[in-house]
Amino acid sequence: MNIVKTGLLLGALTGLLMLIGGYFGGQQGVVIAFIFAMVMNFGSYWFSDKLILRMYKAQEVSESQAPDLYAMVKNLALKASLPMPKVYIIPEDTPNAFATGRNEHHAVVAVTEGILRILNKDELEGVIAHELTHIKNKDMLIGSIAATLAGAIVMLANMAQWAAIFGGASRDNDEEGGGIVGLILMAILAPIAATIIQMAISRSREYLADEGGARVSQKPYGLAGALEKLSLASQAVPMNANPSTAHMFIVNPLTGKSLMNLFSTHPPVEERVARLRSMRPL
Repeated sequence: MNIVKTGLLLGALTGLLMLIGGYFGGQQGVVIAFIFAMVMNFGSYWFSDKLILRMYKAQEVSESQAPDLYAMVKNLALKASLPMPKVYIIPEDTPNAFATGRNEHHAVVAVTEGILRILNKDELEGVIAHELTHIKNKDMLIGSIAATLAGAIVMLANMAQWAAIFGGASRDNDEEGGGIVGLILMAILAPIAATIIQMAISRSREYLADEGGARVSQKPYGLAGALEKLSLASQAVPMNANPSTAHMFIVNPLTGKSLMNLFSTHPPVEERVARLRSMRPL
């Protein structure tokens, strides 16, 4: 169901891009905005692992440095039919984890020091399996595609704002779709709609990673327990995280700072836990 939902949401983003592009810039405007957005997001997709690991001062660990963690990742990667990813530890007390890398052959699983302290073995396995599922599902690529489409929409909307300021929409007034008023509304509403759709895609991928992680680890209750612990810890001591990277973590590191659910990168933890606890024993 969530796979279909992701496809429909990506289609909605594409349709919105075509709509605002046709309204303001025509086919040429759509192509230009899409190319610019693609160029901007290409670097993020290709170099995200290096950028985010440096941002959080993550350190790669070898099998000899973290034997239990390394063995757990290796075993779960084998179960998920994935190459062994690199393993990193983040010097951060707030418990959390993320996966990054442009594909399964350049993948990284990173966990904070805090998560290693508060989770038991079953719970940590659930978290690692969740992150490996993100890698297997190519969620970094899907997120980059969504960001590119949303970025192109925002770019066109900004162009529309400038056109409205300088009277570029006055031509043919209402015959062209509402004139300057319609242009201003499009410029304001399109980026909001694009953001809502992009966040919905992120939430649907989290549900898929929860389900896949539970199946890989064969311990849905372990992942459910981990999410409950991580959510409580994040609410008590939010992580000093960059908002642009919040969607990568297993639970929102900025809990308590986000707006309504429509603009959240993660589904409600209560809903995620309920879904996991309703799964049959694997």
